[in-house]
Amino acid sequence: MNWQLVPQQLVTGVLNGGIIAIIALGIVLIYRSSEVFNFAHGQMVMLGAFLTWWFAGGNETGKELFNLPLWAAVPLAIVVMAALGLVIERLALRPMTGQPLLAIILMTLGLAQLLEGATAIIFGIEPKNNFPAPFSPSDVISIPFPGAFNDTIIIKQALLATFVVAIVAGLMFMLFFQYTRTGLAMRATSADHELARSVGINVPRVFGLSWAIAGIIATLGGVLLATLTGVSLSLGVVALVAFPAILLGGLQSFVGALIGGLLIGLAQALVQASSVQVVRNSSEIAPYLLLLVVLLIRPEGLFGEKRIERV
Repeated sequence: MNWQLVPQQLVTGVLNGGIIAIIALGIVLIYRSSEVFNFAHGQMVMLGAFLTWWFAGGNETGKELFNLPLWAAVPLAIVVMAALGLVIERLALRPMTGQPLLAIILMTLGLAQLLEGATAIIFGIEPKNNFPAPFSPSDVISIPFPGAFNDTIIIKQALLATFVVAIVAGLMFMLFFQYTRTGLAMRATSADHELARSVGINVPRVFGLSWAIAGIIATLGGVLLATLTGVSLSLGVVALVAFPAILLGGLQSFVGALIGGLLIGLAQALVQASSVQVVRNSSEIAPYLLLLVVLLIRPEGLFGEKRIERV
């Protein structure tokens, strides 16, 4: 372990974990409301980033249909993705009601391939590096820290800004679910569909709203990722990193999604600080090793609920 790199990697890992956390939040939302594990969420993140890039004037032909500033392009992309979430729930999920769980999972996998293929046809397969990020990669903040490499911790302003936005957005969604009438209806539906119907809650409407909000969260996550890495089809695989964060924190816990994302970011950063690389891409394996250790001790995750079935 190169201990001089540890302080820098710890800070970078926490900041990267914020983006993982907000992406995980969208998957937990769908699971809590409808008990569907949405394997297409990564592709929704990717599509939200592409739409924002397009609305902001991104066009390789030079003939822009839109040329909006970022502050206007993001809300427009959010509206489109929220509408897409409603369409997905109405046309893909609702007809699967009552079907085996495996069939619904396969449906989300097929949806992921459909979204990725449609995005490639519409926007092309080449990465887009002209995303209108508000910060330049060269904009950094230097913090004196004795013992760190060169006695300084360097924080990219873009990474810090994305972390702040991710955490604030995550907390706002958690407050929405905790204290608003709509949020309480969604929580009641996630607890028991039949009981929610008995007290007058429109369960199909809650399902549609959940998918719409998941589209909003996916767009925010896609914009934050695109700010750091640009826009490309590879954003669709980001959910592979969010999955261990979800299982680590607990499938039904919003707090667990946030904490799990931060822990996964830390795990990847600490492995990158190691001077001994046991295998290639060990930073990608680290989240799953951490997940394995936690699940052996606490199978329901750090903040998950134990389910007791009485026979």
